[in-house]
Amino acid sequence: MSPANEPRQSKSERTAAAREKAREIREAQLKKDKRNKLLIGWGIVAAVVAIIVVVALVVTSNIQNNAPVADEGSTPANGNVYGGVTLLANTEVAKTEPATVKIADIPAPAATPPAQVTAPGAEAEAGKPVKVVLYIDFICPVCKNFEAQYNETLTNLRNEGKISVEYRPLGFLDTRSTTNYSSRAANAAACVVNESPEKYADFVNVLFEKQPAEGGAGISDADLKKMATDIGAKSIDTCIEEKTYRPWVKYTTQQASSIGVTGTPTVFVEGQQWGKGASAQTPFEEFLQAAIDAKQ
Repeated sequence: MSPANEPRQSKSERTAAAREKAREIREAQLKKDKRNKLLIGWGIVAAVVAIIVVVALVVTSNIQNNAPVADEGSTPANGNVYGGVTLLANTEVAKTEPATVKIADIPAPAATPPAQVTAPGAEAEAGKPVKVVLYIDFICPVCKNFEAQYNETLTNLRNEGKISVEYRPLGFLDTRSTTNYSSRAANAAACVVNESPEKYADFVNVLFEKQPAEGGAGISDADLKKMATDIGAKSIDTCIEEKTYRPWVKYTTQQASSIGVTGTPTVFVEGQQWGKGASAQTPFEEFLQAAIDAKQ
């Protein structure tokens, strides 16, 4: 039947049809609103769960980072009992015997701070290259500036066999981050020298290149792990997670305080502290060259 021949609806039928159509629209809208409310509700639940997970991870991480560190621990392979790692020519690192360090063995500091610090193990040795010892902190901006100024000179002289360079990383500035970054970074460096000594210098360089600002969280453990693998070092994941060499870092830090080190960098050449006393006005490169000339 054509539309022209369809029976015409009465007014009451048209009204009923309009009401039915309106009812169907209302029901469809109610169902849509219900679905939207459910989606919003589940979205809120998911967001809350995500926030809880993030907070839990942050709290767990903070608990781990701030957990007490043992007063006794082992030195890493190629690390000495003074907390140092000695770089020789090219990628060579001085070998050391395994040892255990104990906080209880650190002597009490002198009643009066010394005018010049005497660092154990930093003294000159006959028949060996000039010894440079650096107490550093990986979040210390002045240490980064020192590296930027003198790293090339130190590397060239080291590769020529004229000097050795020993880094002694400290946790002096743990309070300048919210995660004890100084000690975490020093531990990561110890993990690298234990597993891949030939990559130690590269890792020290990248830690300074990517030095975080003071006052924040510092570089995460996950990123420290990645930085190590990015330079070709073996995995240090377990070493970082277990904070294997944090006792060694703690020992080095307290030992440095006990001998009178009050800031970083503190630099020694053949056992003589640079920047103090007679060397206070002597540029570092000139101070170092004088020691090299005296040994030739």
